[in-house]
Amino acid sequence: MENTLGDFLQTRRARIQPEDVGLPPYTRRRVPGLRREEVAQLAGVSVDYYIRLEQGRGKNVSDAVLDAVARVLRLDPTEQQHLRDLAHPARSASPAPSTAVRPGVRLLLDNLADRPAMAIDHRMDALAWNSLGDAVHDFTGGAPRNMPRRVFLDPGAADVYPDWPAVAAETVAYLRLHAGRHPDDRRLTELIGELSVKSEHFRRLWADHLVREKTYGVKRLIHPVVGELDLAYETLSLPGDADLTVVVYTAQPGTPTAERLAVLASWHAGARPAQRAGQV
Repeated sequence: MENTLGDFLQTRRARIQPEDVGLPPYTRRRVPGLRREEVAQLAGVSVDYYIRLEQGRGKNVSDAVLDAVARVLRLDPTEQQHLRDLAHPARSASPAPSTAVRPGVRLLLDNLADRPAMAIDHRMDALAWNSLGDAVHDFTGGAPRNMPRRVFLDPGAADVYPDWPAVAAETVAYLRLHAGRHPDDRRLTELIGELSVKSEHFRRLWADHLVREKTYGVKRLIHPVVGELDLAYETLSLPGDADLTVVVYTAQPGTPTAERLAVLASWHAGARPAQRAGQV
């Protein structure tokens, strides 16, 4: 049986060197990073208690202990929350959210007519998009609507994403984060299983236990019609739909990408009828 909590803690302590936390360095260690005994000492808990925690037997572990372990392992805020999700799965688990997209969200996407935009859920399924979002990603043309499947299972993904290694790592880290929040989501579990079986790259990245929120950044795409697009993106959380995120892409005015988006919008409007936001 998978011990996700233990695996996460082991990978986190493996990246901390003794001298990083004020301990004398040792020349000989069987494994990299801190020993379990050292984490326990620095966190102020018994060695037996910490070992049981790594073994997934730390029932009712307090937030104070988790905070102490997080401090020793130098977890960032996203990793700290992930640790809590794994330690208290009953508290964080929830039924699989509905994939319905509210009319108001669809209208929001349509009103962002000059910017590619889409709504994705925690499985990274594209549930709705505007016309320019479709022009960039080709959802209605048959491209995969699940972004992890597009990244890892589409043979042409590396040609579409010049920064494919970074895109792949970010995708896995986002999925790993939400797998901790939704341990009982059957569809998410099946997606992870499918990607693990079909993609060696996914398996390697999944074993690293990296977690990351999708907040903002830059995405480079090679579009088959207009060429390279350097797009900044911002993600907008919806308070009424905790697991639905609106992703909006932008380009600085006057840049080649802005000009190419204008061409793409014109081409898309002429080649196809304006598309209403779709749904998986």
